[in-house]
Amino acid sequence: MDDTPDAAPRPGRKRLWWPAALAAALALALGVPALVASGTSASGSSSIAAPADDSPEAGFARDMATHHQQAVDLSFIVRDRTGDASVRTLAFDIINTQANQRGMMMGWLDQWGLPQHAAAKPMAWMKMGHDYAAHDGSLMPGMATNTQLAKLGSLSGRDAEVLYLQLMLEHHKGGVEMAQGYVDLAKNETEKRLAQSMVVGQTSEIQLITDMLTERGATPGVPAS
Repeated sequence: MDDTPDAAPRPGRKRLWWPAALAAALALALGVPALVASGTSASGSSSIAAPADDSPEAGFARDMATHHQQAVDLSFIVRDRTGDASVRTLAFDIINTQANQRGMMMGWLDQWGLPQHAAAKPMAWMKMGHDYAAHDGSLMPGMATNTQLAKLGSLSGRDAEVLYLQLMLEHHKGGVEMAQGYVDLAKNETEKRLAQSMVVGQTSEIQLITDMLTERGATPGVPAS
């Protein structure tokens, strides 16, 4: 199987081009402001203090980068387990969009002189008393377990499509909750705009994924693990 989505989508299906286009637009729109957000102007002089290590800015960048990485991993798995044009295109767009956004967040942490990982409990920066118990590789709400990832890798065709869509639906719900949590606390306007774009983009994809499950005679919800 080749490594790219089918060149021509099936009749009646629209190519899901906009998430990748959004990622490209974000890269252009947020790249220059990120220099100012880091505390360094284009001329190299200090302007705004970098966020603290325990700030919502740093916490969101770290946690969402981790969350995004799993979405990319899930999408790479299903891309090679099905020939369905609509699922492969969705997976390709999620890979492009979330890898792009993850790179931005890792870049900001580097510019701020902060480590990419911290000892704090995931989502502690939200200060909402989250009591999510990390288990089997699932570190935050919506994240799949290692068992679920392994099961996805063992399936093919419609079975792989359905499990991927079910897992990605929950993943997006968790991502939207986290992104909105940051929007409500944000002091960094550049990072806030990125988080807002995540809320909008992933909320739209939640409806799309729900519709794709219905087309396959499946319902939301993932097998217990």
